[in-house]
Amino acid sequence: MLEPDIRIDDDMLSRCPECRLGWLCYEAQPVESGEAVWSRFALFLPGLKARLEATPLADMPNLGESRRGYKACGKDPGRWRVSSEALYRRVRQGKDLYRINTVVDVNNLISLETGFSLGSYDRDRLEGTLVLRRGRNGESYPGIGKDAVDLENMPLLADDAGAVGSPTSDSTRAMVRPESRRILTLIYSFSPRAELERALDLARTLFVELTGAENLVCGIVEKRA
Repeated sequence: MLEPDIRIDDDMLSRCPECRLGWLCYEAQPVESGEAVWSRFALFLPGLKARLEATPLADMPNLGESRRGYKACGKDPGRWRVSSEALYRRVRQGKDLYRINTVVDVNNLISLETGFSLGSYDRDRLEGTLVLRRGRNGESYPGIGKDAVDLENMPLLADDAGAVGSPTSDSTRAMVRPESRRILTLIYSFSPRAELERALDLARTLFVELTGAENLVCGIVEKRA
């Protein structure tokens, strides 16, 4: 499995020196999630719901750091929520979680367990180098389940064809579909490296155990010393 070509641009690093991307590349067949996936959710969610009822969202691990990263980029995290916060709010309100496929469902499970925003992408629909940067004036794309996502000043992932993902909502262009096989999962981090390393270890374990991921390679992109 070839490693992805990913970098973080200088403007992002100047505003958010702690920003990093954890990445995992693997092969998997996205199918309807079965008992193994939802049993893991069933064991985890009651304790998480109790914790959310007693803890301000901004104090949840890694979520406060992501909100501060948005502010540093000039984006209001109260209006444009990080995807992990959106998931936490669903859990706290007692709403059912989305059921999409094994890759996306495990993606969301890891987000709930770590507080990080994750995005999973079909590598065959990505073009060239991937860059984490701020959204430009007037930039937007059709989001998954949304008409359009206003990307101006938002931390986002772009490839040679333009913006394709963000910690709030990904584009439909490279979303994981039933026919996808080569997957790239990113962990958007504004936290210390040790926190990202723990999340990456968990992600590697769960994608192998719960999606049958094969040929998995992973790593971290960060500011060069």
